[in-house]
Amino acid sequence: MLSALIHPQLQDCRRLFLRNYEVLINIGVHDFEKKGEQRVLINVDLYIPLAVSTPKADELHEVVDYDFMRETIARRMAEGHVHLQETLVDDVVQAMLAHPSVRAARVSTMKPDVYPDCEGVGVEVFRIKDAE
Repeated sequence: MLSALIHPQLQDCRRLFLRNYEVLINIGVHDFEKKGEQRVLINVDLYIPLAVSTPKADELHEVVDYDFMRETIARRMAEGHVHLQETLVDDVVQAMLAHPSVRAARVSTMKPDVYPDCEGVGVEVFRIKDAE
């Protein structure tokens, strides 16, 4: 995957990421999907300006904590059933961008158990705050 750090608005950023975060979530539009949870892999990239993410004292409060990404996803999952992966990624990316230090975010989801002949099906969205 090509890094978005080459984008002119992100060249002064560092990328914080969460890879293949496996969750069980109520997602899907079909009746059989509404009866239980499905396995979904979630990936997040946050782009944070170096000016606000370079620790001076090597302390956690100086940076965006990884827990922020996991807790944000958990809050969205707690809201209940979601029909579409598109809705899920849009909701998560919007919540990630709400953090004052985050300039841009990329969120993808993948359902790995839908088809036996492929790794999975998914959706990805990338947004920059200044571009809105």
